[in-house]
Amino acid sequence: MTRRTGTPSVAVDLVTDNHVHTSLCNHASGTMEEYVLAALERGLSAITFLEHLEAEIRYIERTWLTDADFASYFKEGERLRKKYRGRLTIRLGVEVGFNPRAVEGLRAALARYPFEQVGISYHFFFDGQRHLNMVSRRPENIAALTALGIDRILSSYFSGLQEAVRTLDGHILCHLDAGLRHLPDLHLTAGHLAQIDELLSLLQGNKMLLEINTSGFALRGEPYPARAILRRALALGIPLALGSDAHQPSQVGRFFDKLPAYISGAGQPVDPHAADDVGAPA
Repeated sequence: MTRRTGTPSVAVDLVTDNHVHTSLCNHASGTMEEYVLAALERGLSAITFLEHLEAEIRYIERTWLTDADFASYFKEGERLRKKYRGRLTIRLGVEVGFNPRAVEGLRAALARYPFEQVGISYHFFFDGQRHLNMVSRRPENIAALTALGIDRILSSYFSGLQEAVRTLDGHILCHLDAGLRHLPDLHLTAGHLAQIDELLSLLQGNKMLLEINTSGFALRGEPYPARAILRRALALGIPLALGSDAHQPSQVGRFFDKLPAYISGAGQPVDPHAADDVGAPA
C-alpha cells in the first residue's frame, strides 16, 4: 500500500523497493530469490530488480551484466514471479549507466529487453584514455578524479545526467547527487545547483520519477538526493520512489522507516537566512 508522509501534498510508497541488485552485477552478493525472500520478510509488497547495464566502458573490472547474464536474469525472474505470485510483485528492470560516447548502443540495448522499469544513472567519466568510476570508493579512482578537478567532474556528471534524461527512455532518475560520493566534505557550487535545477525541470517535463536512494543513510547520514535538492523537486511536483540500492539481501528496504520524517522536513518552509546546504561528508 501507499502511505503518506507528514507533508500533506506528498505521498510515497513505503512498501515497494524500486532498486535492488544481485550477484549478477559482479559487485553484489545474493541470488534473486534471496532478495525476494528478504522483501517478504520485511513486509514489502513489491520489489524491482534494477540490474546494471553499461555500453562501451573500459574499466578494470566488469560491474554490469552481459547479454548472457540478462538472459539468465529474465528466466529466473519469470520463475520467481510464478512461484511468489499473490505474495510479492516482482518487476524486472535495469539501471542504465549513461555513456555520452555510446548513446545509440545504450538505446539499442534497452530495446532488446522487456524492461519494466528503466533507471538512469551515470557512473563512468572518460579521461581520454580510460574510464574512471565517479561513484567508487577505490582510492585510485578518487585520486585520479580529484586530480582532474572536482568542479569539472561534477559539472560533467550533472550535464551527463541531463543528456541521459533527454536521450534515453527512462522512468526514474537514480541517486541524483551521488557523483564523487566518497570524497570527504563534498559540497556543490552554485553552478552545480543550476545544473540540478535544469535536471529537475527535465524530469518534470518527461514525467519521470525521482529516486530517494536510502543507501545514502549508511554513507553520509541522509539519502540521495540531499534535502535541499529534494525540496526543489517537491516544489516542482516531481513524484518520488524509494530504492534501497541493496547489494546484499539484508539491505532490502533499508532505512525506509526514516523516509517520512525526512521528506516531511524537506517540505517545510525554508529559512531565508539559513544556508542551503546540499553537500555532506560521504
